[in-house]
Amino acid sequence: MTYCVGLKLNAGFVLLSDTRTNAGLDNIATYRKMFLFQEPGERVVAIMTAGSLSVTQTTLARLDEAVNDDMADETTSVMKAPTMLQVASIIGHTLSNTRREIVGQMRDFNQQASASMIVAGQRKGGDMRMFLIYPEGNFIEATDDTPYLQIGEHKYGKPILDRVVTPATSLADAQKAVLLSMDSTLRSNLSVGMPLDLTIIEKDACTVTAQRRILEGDPDFMEMSAAWSAALRESFVKVTI
Repeated sequence: MTYCVGLKLNAGFVLLSDTRTNAGLDNIATYRKMFLFQEPGERVVAIMTAGSLSVTQTTLARLDEAVNDDMADETTSVMKAPTMLQVASIIGHTLSNTRREIVGQMRDFNQQASASMIVAGQRKGGDMRMFLIYPEGNFIEATDDTPYLQIGEHKYGKPILDRVVTPATSLADAQKAVLLSMDSTLRSNLSVGMPLDLTIIEKDACTVTAQRRILEGDPDFMEMSAAWSAALRESFVKVTI
């Protein structure tokens, strides 16, 4: 399993993903879940994935192939689509077709394969938009009422997002929010694991503003986690009923 979270704020996007795909007593694997397509200053598209690795890897490979195809046009390439809505449609169509093909190949083995994606981006002169794409290829969009989207093991990290994140949240505070959301998930679910990939995309930059890979034992992450735990314990003691 995995956990990915994206915030769409007035100031830009904050995106965070883990890298664990298979979890068990003797079977833990690490794969990147965040993928970036960009032409700096013109367009940036970020994709985070959760679910069947065969589905997500094949989908990303096909999207990448289309980007590099000399014959690609606005209906097939996420780097040529005229709007972010069209980008989401291309990704949804590719995901849906890939999933159907793989499920068909696995039918004789009575197995299923499913995947979902978060897509965030902006083209020059366009609005920032972020979508959650379902396995069937349909999608929903982040709004001012719900300025964040999650995929994977999302329930453990949702409460803090509900309490602190609004469209007006600063990028600095948003980074704390997604990292604490991930910290809560890491503590409660073994199917989510480090390293973590953090990406910041400022509004109208149309390029990745900052990237960071957070490894196991990262001192800043450990300090933040410890401070949050201490603050929760202190607040718990002060609460009366």
